[in-house]
Amino acid sequence: MKKLFLGAAIAMSSLTFAQTFGVKAGMNVSSISKDADLSDQGSKIGFNAGVTMNVPLAASFSIQPELLYSQYGDKYNMDILGTTYARSRHLDYITLPVMFQYNATPAFYLEAGPEFGLLVSAKDRFTDESNNDLIDESGNYKDSLNGLNVGIGIGAGYYFTPKVGVTARYVAGLTDINNSDNNGDRNSVKNNVFQVGLAYKF
Repeated sequence: MKKLFLGAAIAMSSLTFAQTFGVKAGMNVSSISKDADLSDQGSKIGFNAGVTMNVPLAASFSIQPELLYSQYGDKYNMDILGTTYARSRHLDYITLPVMFQYNATPAFYLEAGPEFGLLVSAKDRFTDESNNDLIDESGNYKDSLNGLNVGIGIGAGYYFTPKVGVTARYVAGLTDINNSDNNGDRNSVKNNVFQVGLAYKF
């Protein structure tokens, strides 16, 4: 996986014609495809932030590799003796989306493409929802999960000025987050995330 990111970085640096660099940041609304034993799984709020490079391929088409820090996971509540407790799963990735963009107008584009993620942290947090107090937090158990996450993204963006724009993207997971060695007979579960944010071109 590290070789994949290194190769992508080298490929990005070799594209030296007419590229535009930028930064982006925004909110993630993430979930995990339903576990068989959890009927009330919900979404978790996180963030994403990183750098972008846009390379024109033709008059109306471009390719945009990105390197982001992105928070995935999910959250569910449980009632115990009249008190609501929440368990949230925090899965943090370094992601490499490679979006193929169709520029419908100079300001508006549509996009689709793969996303590759490297898991850097996995923790569970338990909170009392009545006062938002943290009750317990697990250690980092990323080594027991699949370190590689692959998804397919589709989205759009609009630039209010030549430099500042808004973005929206949905990424559907294709790979099981569980490590195949530890999965046993459990169902395959996958990351899913909806992202909105701001982008700035240099």
